[in-house]
Amino acid sequence: MIGLACVLFLDLGATIVLRWWAVAGLVLAWVVLFVIACAWWTPHPRRVPWLAVTGLVLWVVAVAGVSLATRG
Repeated sequence: MIGLACVLFLDLGATIVLRWWAVAGLVLAWVVLFVIACAWWTPHPRRVPWLAVTGLVLWVVAVAGVSLATRG
């Protein structure tokens, strides 16, 4: 869960380099990951850190992809 909190700060901090729609997509993906993490907290605690890794990978892909796509 701490990892997901860190990913949220990355997502919101990306407003400096990404367009609003990309940040909105990242935040929406984070909300989905957070809901899954809350559901998995007790029955599958070893899976929860992988959700933070997934969020980090999505952030990297979004930053790289949107930066390349919006490049002139």
